Amino acid sequence: MAFSRVFVVFMVIVTIVPKFNSAKEFIVGDDSGWTINFDYKAWAEGKDFQVGDTLVFNYPVGVHNVFRVNGTDFQNCSKPPLSEALRSGNDKIVLATPGRKWYICGVAKHCENANQKLFINVLPQTQSPGAAPAPSPIYTKFHSSRASKRPFIFW
Repeated sequence: MAFSRVFVVFMVIVTIVPKFNSAKEFIVGDDSGWTINFDYKAWAEGKDFQVGDTLVFNYPVGVHNVFRVNGTDFQNCSKPPLSEALRSGNDKIVLATPGRKWYICGVAKHCENANQKLFINVLPQTQSPGAAPAPSPIYTKFHSSRASKRPFIFW
């Protein structure tokens, strides 16, 4: 009976841990950081952003900021109210939902004249290769109800 409980705990860990380990952290602009006159379209190209990943915007405090905007505001470089700006110089944004995401700098004309804006498409989270699938409710119910009556046997 104790073995069955250990096995169930092991299966839960094997199922959950890969999801946490698969999240990535992306430093926007890599070594250049969040700055003017950088090609963020090229930087984002070929990267797979997934739910659970984190974007990190690094820049000197007071020189830039980060706004999350919609597609229209991105195209027009329209700034939301300053109270909505991220301004820490090390802003971390966890990508919590799939879909299109747009970010701009709202300082001076950095978005309009210096191309300081980023568009990404966030994909739903996928399980890492080789991870065990979660047991089906029927399998779990069947084996947990019989665990006290019969020992677990590996085949």
